[in-house]
This record gives sequence, structure tokens and C-alpha cells, in this order.
Amino acid sequence: MDLEFKLNASLKTSADASNAKDVISQILKSSSDILSKGAPEGQGAKIDSWSIDDNKINLELSSGRYVRVHDAIFRLKKKITPELGKQFRIGVRGIEINSFNINVPSTTDLSHLKIPFVSSIVHENDVLYLDLNVTESELQNRIPDRILNLIEDKINALTYGGKAEHWDLLWQSDKKEHQFNKDPTQELVKQGWIKRGASRGQWIHGPESTKFFRTLEKIVIEELLEPLGYKEMIFPKLVPWEVWKRSGHAKGVYPEIYYVCPPKTRDPEYWEEVSDYYKVTHEVPVDKIKDKIGDPIGGLCYAQCPPFWVFLQGETIANDQFPIKVFDKSGTSHRYESGGIHGMERVDEFHRIEILWTGTPEQVVSDSKELQERFKHIFNNILDLEWRMAWVTPWFMAQEGLAGTSQQTDVGTIDYEAPLPYRGEDGEWLEFQNVSVNGNKYPSGFNVKSQSGEELWSGCSGVGLERWASAFLAQKGLDPENWPDEFRKRMGELPKGFSFL
Repeated sequence: MDLEFKLNASLKTSADASNAKDVISQILKSSSDILSKGAPEGQGAKIDSWSIDDNKINLELSSGRYVRVHDAIFRLKKKITPELGKQFRIGVRGIEINSFNINVPSTTDLSHLKIPFVSSIVHENDVLYLDLNVTESELQNRIPDRILNLIEDKINALTYGGKAEHWDLLWQSDKKEHQFNKDPTQELVKQGWIKRGASRGQWIHGPESTKFFRTLEKIVIEELLEPLGYKEMIFPKLVPWEVWKRSGHAKGVYPEIYYVCPPKTRDPEYWEEVSDYYKVTHEVPVDKIKDKIGDPIGGLCYAQCPPFWVFLQGETIANDQFPIKVFDKSGTSHRYESGGIHGMERVDEFHRIEILWTGTPEQVVSDSKELQERFKHIFNNILDLEWRMAWVTPWFMAQEGLAGTSQQTDVGTIDYEAPLPYRGEDGEWLEFQNVSVNGNKYPSGFNVKSQSGEELWSGCSGVGLERWASAFLAQKGLDPENWPDEFRKRMGELPKGFSFL
């Protein structure tokens, strides 16, 4: 069985169209050409029945995946409207949807889901029967097609087994003997290098930890970014919906972002009751505040690169500007990790250097390889880590039906992973770095063009300082005497922190 569409709809007329029955009949009989245009032979839409009922022309249509019924009804409307107007002075005022059904072959049962504009889903005999609740406006906006895409995404999500099923080892360092086997976060807290912040998943870094982080930053800049010609920029850290819509994150970012809601007004009088409540109770009246703030305009920085693309959005860029290579280290990123927060390596607020490049596909792939070599140099010769790199299929590719094709395309992600000795010999390795080639995803989403008209690709790589620190300190410990000479040379003297009574 293939896709099946069934539509029961009425063309609403400005007057009783009964007198035009013969003309309408002739139009519908001769409509096979417009109902099959663009489809393989015999696979266009079909008119199963029709009738006239006062000010309505009722139509029952069916189709497969070609010339779908919601396209067919507009084609028929376009053909009927001028004839009714010219011969009978009757106008067509719109389309009324009586019922719209889609039958989708699927061994996956999605009947438990709530999908927008779908009033019911039934799964029987490896078929999903969808009953849609849509209007003419939704048909014009191609909502049925988007519902089908969503159904396919959800089926893919249930069959996508996570990174482990799309993981190919590329390179692994020699195994190293580790003299340290404690949880570095706990040791950092014991020695007073870090303290928990007031918010969940947040740390305050003391002088020692801050100097350590700044040394990692310095290494990335001096050993990678400057030699490869990357220029520093400052990206916004409040991201509106329009950016996430273009970047694709609006498809599923909602459980993980920190939302931003502006006040409805800055008028002090409007907020006086909130201020007065706190002055009397010394409690912040959150419920009152909820009523006085506007709808979410977006969220705090989640993935660091999307806001950059507004800088290039809608522009045509001279060929000699490529490859464009930039980085941002101007602020924190925020992800709501829910129950997943752990130590310093999985937090809600983290520090990251975002590396981004764009150009022709050949340039982007070449720049990715250059980054990989510089990372390899840093991890081997400066940090002296035990680590490995693996080619994985990122989630956005799995959504687009590309899962399992990582060996057939340059688009994809390389993950860098390191063992954490305190987790034991068979413990899960920590993903502490990645390099991604994203294809034309961002240039296309933000309408960025090259002077030559050649397709543009982009790549990105996020240096998460918490992840680097966790991998390094888990293997080397907190005593600088046990740190590699090349790292200590770049760090200099470790500052003394604070003593508390």
C-alpha cells in the first residue's frame, strides 16, 4: 500500500449554482489533464463524486502521493471560478473542508501522539489512519504535507538508535597509564577551586579554575585559531524565534532552552505592586510577575553559531571573501539539562569557543581537515590526553533520512572522546569536542549566496571549556606537578585562591 489521500470539500458559491450544473459537469469531465499534471501516468488525483447543494459544489477527491487532493481542489477551483463568473455571474467565495483523511503505511504505531491539526490517529494492519481538522488556509499553507513530514520524522526518531548505531572509529591514541582516578569536580570543590552557583547546573570559578580555563582558551587561540586565520567576532546570546526557525532548531529545541520573556511595559507604576509585595514579604511574587511579562521572544544562547548567520543573511558575498572563518568566545551558553546535570562536564551554563567557517564545499571540507589536525596536535602534544575520534551521523541528518550514510558523504560530525579513569575501565567515554560539516543547511536557511552562484556549505566546532577541563583533570589530577610540561609552560604560575574560616 502507498500513501492515500481522501478529501470531501465544498466550493462555496455566491448563489445557487444548480443552473450551471451542465457547465460544471463538462469542466469536471475534462479535468483529468489538470489533475494529472506533474504525476506519472495514471497516478494523478481523481474525482470520486460531485454534487450541487444550493450554494455549494460538493467534491469527493482521492489521490496517492502525486497531485495530492489538497493541490487538486485548488486546481479545480481555479478552472471553475472564471466560467461561473463569465457565464452565470456566480463567484466562488472559498473552500469548506468537510473531511480530510490520509492513510500512511507504517509498522510504527503513533496513535498515542498528539499532532497539530490531526483530530485522530488509528493504527491498524500496518497503516496509520489520520483524520485531519483543517481549513482552506491550512491547505494553502501546505499543512497536510508538513504533517506527513512530521510523521516521517517521528518514525525516524523511533528507529534512530542514537549515536552508538552511527559511530565509526577514525583514530585512537595509545592507552595511557593514569595516576589519578577521582571525580575531578568533587576534587575541585574540596580544594576550593569552584563553588556551585545560585542557579541549577551553574558553577562559580575561583582564581585557580579561571586561570586554568584561560590557559585552555589561550592554547586554542594560539595553536589553532590564529595559525588557521580565524577572526574573532561577538555573536548575540539572546536568540529570537526567527533565527531558530531559519537554523532548524525550532523543530525541537523547546525542552532544552531557557526562555526569554520581556516585560509588558517599563512603567514603574505597572510594576509597583510587585515591588511593594517584595518590600513587605521579602519574597519575590513569581505569580504576579507571570501576569506582567510578555510572550517568549526566544531564548538564551543554546547553539552558539545560529545568531552569526544574521550577519550574512540575504547577502551575496564576493568570491574572494571565501572561506569565511570566524570564532566567538564572548559569553555563556545555556541548556536545560533536567536530570542530566553532572559535575562540571554536564551543566546548564557553560563556556564555549564557537568556531565557524563557510565557503564552497571543497573549502569547507578542507578547513575541517585542517581543524582536525590542529586539534590532534593540541590533544597529543600539549594536553597529552588519551582520546579517540569517531565519525557519527548527527541528528539533523537522521531526521532527513540520511542515518547510516556517514561513509557516503562529507556532511557529518566527528566526535572526540576521552576516558574518565574514575568511571572505571569499561566506563562511558566523555565527548569533549566535535567538528561538524553541516552542508548547505545554514547558508540555505539564511539565504546566503556567493558571487559565482556556487553552492555554499558551512561547518562549526564548539570548544567546550568545561568538557576539556573535565577530560584533562580526570586523567591528570589537580596537582600541576603532574601536568604536561607544554601545558604548564603556557599556564605559568597557578594563582592562589581564597581561604575560608
